[in-house]
Amino acid sequence: MRERVVIKWGGGLITKKDVLKQPHLEIIGSLADQILECNLLGIDVILVHGAGSFGHLKAKKYRLADGRLDLPDARILGAMTQDEAILEVRNDMLELNQHIMEALTLRDISAVSLPPHQWANGTGAEFKGSLEHFIQAPKGITMVTFGDVVACQGEKEFGILSGDDLVARLAIEVPHVSRLIFAIGGVDGVLAVPPILAGPEDLIEVLTPDRVFDGEHESAIDVTGGIGLKVERGFYVAEHGIDVIMVNGGFPSRVLDACAGRLVRGTKLSPSNSNSKHQ
Repeated sequence: MRERVVIKWGGGLITKKDVLKQPHLEIIGSLADQILECNLLGIDVILVHGAGSFGHLKAKKYRLADGRLDLPDARILGAMTQDEAILEVRNDMLELNQHIMEALTLRDISAVSLPPHQWANGTGAEFKGSLEHFIQAPKGITMVTFGDVVACQGEKEFGILSGDDLVARLAIEVPHVSRLIFAIGGVDGVLAVPPILAGPEDLIEVLTPDRVFDGEHESAIDVTGGIGLKVERGFYVAEHGIDVIMVNGGFPSRVLDACAGRLVRGTKLSPSNSNSKHQ
């Protein structure tokens, strides 16, 4: 069987996160080059990408992560209701996804996109939705999905399904996944101090659950969980015997090296105990 890896492109890596709907097309193209290289090495890829400025800014303004709310007068928030904001965020995410699909197609990478609002329900690590299309994907096909606004059961009605929750289920439940790679923006991995203070020596090369690290979170922008959620979900995946590595996606060759199992500058998550996958 061909090897599989799950790759998460962070929203802050592939977009300018504080400017509405501004993709980093050059970075997207360079990262797509690495997926092509993976395919040439006989590695199939499941790609999950974040939202960045295509999702977080509007989702934050209309509090979509909190579900159905009795919000103040629309004149205070802007011209949209929450339902209108859901449609806009979903359309914005499809637009970002289209940039990514075009980059893959340009490199003759066969790819299929599965927007979560079409197949997933609920949020968090226990979200519902069949992964059968990912499991049954033919060899050489790159399956793509992303963080999205999805329906939820009960009074909440809807919420934000994070890409970090998606990668956790995909890495564990899809057969033959050997590695989960988080390609993040601006830093080489998990740091012991805030990024503004960090030097090369502050990279935590092996992170264990008891290690203190800087979990700086852009709460004014991000509607998911920042680096803290990545680490939490990463440890959950690592406990199933899957390698989990965080690397600086601004150096795309590091993403390829991590996918191929080579030594690479970044942070490897080492759980307190290791079990074999699907045990």
